[in-house]
Amino acid sequence: MLSKNQIKLITSLKQKKYRLQHELFVVEGIKTIQELLQSDFKLETLYTTESFNFDAKKEELISETDLKRISFLTTPNKALAIFKIPKAKPIDFSELIVALDDVRDPGNLGTMIRLCDWFGVKNLVCSLETVDCFNPKVIQATMGSITRVNVTYLDLEEFLKQANVTSYGTFMDGKSVYDSELSNTGILILGNEANGISKGIESLISKKISIPRFGNLQATESLNVATAAAIFLSEFKRR
Repeated sequence: MLSKNQIKLITSLKQKKYRLQHELFVVEGIKTIQELLQSDFKLETLYTTESFNFDAKKEELISETDLKRISFLTTPNKALAIFKIPKAKPIDFSELIVALDDVRDPGNLGTMIRLCDWFGVKNLVCSLETVDCFNPKVIQATMGSITRVNVTYLDLEEFLKQANVTSYGTFMDGKSVYDSELSNTGILILGNEANGISKGIESLISKKISIPRFGNLQATESLNVATAAAIFLSEFKRR
């Protein structure tokens, strides 16, 4: 049976300030937990309703009632694990880097982490305003890809000022990505869901690129940022 202190700690990790304070985050679901256990992420505690022999020393059997108390899901998925937040690794400028300027939706960030994993992008840098990658909804959306992408939070303006590589900004009025000269290095920047790339970041961008609209009416305002990321990454990697 879970103690009140255990329940209090686990449920507090839904909030970013407590995740940072305790340097811990929550992972739910058998498949995603298995992915993290096979990585260099360090397990703190594993709560399950039945034994899966993940890590006998840190596995604690609990009732379904207790799992419902600590789960962030509407329908809990048999296991919930607490992992330690890893330290970010140095950023490698010899390959393409993806940068996010104030992306707020957890689902979008989780999807973009999966896209980086799919397209072999090892480094994802995020502005300090971008949603936390250890948010439970983000972790669910990454489906384990969080273990293979180095996510770093930093002052994006300062980062771009110091980065001695080409920066590609994604805009509605940029040059078509299909007609643009693209490199296998540099920084691909995507902006906020509602407002796009901020003015401060825009002033630091080397090249503006866009995805052209092919519909006859051309009435669609914009693409979802994660959808746009998939198209841009596909084009960079296709070259």
